[in-house]
This record gives sequence, C-alpha cells and structure tokens, in this order.
Amino acid sequence: MRMGSPQVDDVVAAVPRSLVAMPSARVHGAPPGHCADVARSHVLALVQAGGAGGRMDVLTRERAKPALPFAGVFQLVDFPLSNLANSGITDVWLSVQFQGAGLGEEVANGRPWDLDRNRGGLRLLMPQEGTGGTDEEGFAKGNADELYRFRDQVVAEAPEALVVMSADHVYTFDVMDAVATHRRTGAECTIVTTIIPTAEATDHATVESDDDGRVTGFAYKPESPTTGTVATEICVYEPAALVRVLEELHRELGADAGEGDTGLGDYGEHLLPRLVGRGKVFEHAMKGYWKDLGQPHKYLAAHRDVITGDLGVFDDPDWPIMGHQQQRAAARVLDGARVTDSLLSPGAAVSGTVIRSVLGPGVVVEQGALVRDSVVFQDTRIQEGARLDWSVVDRDCVVEPGAEVGSGDTDPDDSDAIALVGRGSRIGAGVTIPGGARLEPGTTA
Repeated sequence: MRMGSPQVDDVVAAVPRSLVAMPSARVHGAPPGHCADVARSHVLALVQAGGAGGRMDVLTRERAKPALPFAGVFQLVDFPLSNLANSGITDVWLSVQFQGAGLGEEVANGRPWDLDRNRGGLRLLMPQEGTGGTDEEGFAKGNADELYRFRDQVVAEAPEALVVMSADHVYTFDVMDAVATHRRTGAECTIVTTIIPTAEATDHATVESDDDGRVTGFAYKPESPTTGTVATEICVYEPAALVRVLEELHRELGADAGEGDTGLGDYGEHLLPRLVGRGKVFEHAMKGYWKDLGQPHKYLAAHRDVITGDLGVFDDPDWPIMGHQQQRAAARVLDGARVTDSLLSPGAAVSGTVIRSVLGPGVVVEQGALVRDSVVFQDTRIQEGARLDWSVVDRDCVVEPGAEVGSGDTDPDDSDAIALVGRGSRIGAGVTIPGGARLEPGTTA
C-alpha cells in the first residue's frame, strides 16, 4: 500500500492523537535539569547526515561531511547525537548516503551515546533501490526530498513528534524544549532558530515571527537578508501534517523533476514555505553558541572560537559531548616548543611552534616548524622548518622540511583563501602551496 491512498491518509491522520491518548505510548525518564512537565511519549529523531559536503571540497572527497573532525577529538556527527542522548531521546535514525559505510563505523552502532539498544536506539538509513517509484531511487536530491523517501517508514514508526536535524553545526541544546513548544502551540512544524550577524544570514534560511511566536515570514538563503534570525536546521514536525504536505508537493513538482528526483529539493525551497503558508509553524529560539561549519572559513572560525574559550559547549558535566574516540597517550610538548592559544589532542608531539591552531591525535610538529591559524587532522607530520598558515591539512599527510602551505596574509572571512590539503598527501621539501590551493587526496607535490 503506497502513500497517497485513502487508507494510508486515514492512518496518518490518526497517528498523533491516538498515540497521545494511548497509555502504552513509550515514556522516557527526564534527565536532571530538563523540562519535568514534558512527557516523553514517542519522539523520533532523524539526523540527516548524508550529504557529500561539496563546499568543504577535498576534505569531504573521501568522507561524509558529518565525519569531519572538530576540536581535535570530536566529529560533527557527535553534536546532534550527544544533544539527542542528553535530551533523553533514544529513538534516533541516522540517514547516511555519501561514504555511508565509513560514517557507520564512526558512530559505532550508537555505543558512545548509549543508543545500542534492542528496542529503539540508533538505526542507520541507507539509500535503497527497488523499493519505490523511479523518482525515489538512489541518493536524495535534498533534505526535503529525503524526508519524502522516508515517509512510509515514519508512518510505520508512528511517532507523536518527529525531530529532524542536520549534522553540520556545533552547539548544545535540549531538544525536548523545542518539543515542549511544539506541543504547547499545537504546531505542524516548530523551527529552532538562533541569531547571527545579518550579513551572514544569506547562507541560511531567515525567519520572522509575531509576538506569539507564529512564523510569519520565511526566506531561504536571501540575497539581501532583513534579519539575522535564522533556522538552525532543527525542526519538530507533526508527522501527519508533514506527510500530507510532502505528498501534496510531490504531486505538484514530481512530474517536472528528473529521474531519481522527487522535485522537493531542500526543506527551504518548498516544504517550509508551504507549511508557513498554512499558518501553523512556530519558532523556538535557541540560546547559547551555535555555529555552521559548512564552509572552510566557517570551519576555521569555529575552531578559533573554541580555542580560547569553552563557549558553553564542552565543559558542562551534565551535558557531555560524546564520541567514538581512539585511546592514545597524552600529548607531548618537548623542549624548545612554543604553544600559544591552541588545542593539542592525545598522541600529538610538538617540538616546534603552534599558534592559534588545533592538532589532531598523533600529529607531529618537528623542531623549527610553524603551524599558525590552522587545523591539522590526525597522524599528519609537519617536518623541520615547514610552515602552515591559514590551512586545513587532512590526516596521514607529510609536509616535508622547508615546505610552506597557505599565506599569513589570508582574509579569514574568505573560504577561497584557505588552503586545503587532502588526505594522505605529501608536500615535498621546499615546495610552496599558496593560500586558497586545493590538493586532492593522495597528492604528491
């Protein structure tokens, strides 16, 4: 039985009310410090972690963007999974597409977040073929397109609320606070928002709301934003309304889409504007630090933020950020080394100079080498007299003696000026790699 039939529409329409009324609906205990008045009947979370991350260029050529490291010992996917686990949400679907097998290994079946369970827990969703129409085959063409492809599974799971979030951001947030707002307002969708500089809002969806929190204006990546209030890519949906609107949009858009494409694209193109037009979308404001890491200059900016202050992200013992971390010996700072405003991960060894930088596990900076305003992934070696400036160097690389990567005159707000070195590359002695250069994985320069 396919979606869109009268029988299925009847089932979908009955889902939320029947679950709220049923004593057998799943209930979770509220962790300390959470909203005690928010009953945890069945809340399902879907983390959309499948994108190829094209804007991160060579760094995501051979890895899913959510597997990018952050602050040395974490990965981007650790943040949504930790926030969900700390919020008491234990039914979590992780959608993986590009390099999905590698990301699956990194999340270790959910063990770091106590999500390796017999009931509920972490479930990986992979692209499938032969399960639907030809417009649903292969990789999704956007996060709303992906929601459409999972609609039958959502209906079968029958959650009272569906939380959908991406894996590109650094933050801490009690997701159940947004669920409480969603229930209180009777919303079809609740958009979690934050405030950023208005000039930066062009990369996001901007949100305007009235005094009651009802969303009255929504613009997706506007050229001239009028507000700095943006969607954090965390939404709570009423499942029946979501599925109806997805089906409605597909009927309107699918015929003109290409093969393997439902026509829905990203959530900001059609889905949220349609829901906003229905008048039952509300805003929930997120407090505290939130940063998008989807572009090289933003990736470096977030590291600069966390180098000199916790920002409320890592130091709360009641809200830990957890991940699948390899155990290594403590970092070593050897005689003659200079380390300033930097993070050193376990296994790192520094004999040279490190300034405003982050070294991943096992990174070696030899005597006379300089690493400045850069991020270096695990098991990379910066040899004697080499220099990095405003660069991101992937894992398992070697920068030989006297080589120079990046430029000290780089504009920190210009992604095209950041040097990126792909995994397993080797930069020869005395070679200069200019600012903005892109070295494909495995390059020998």
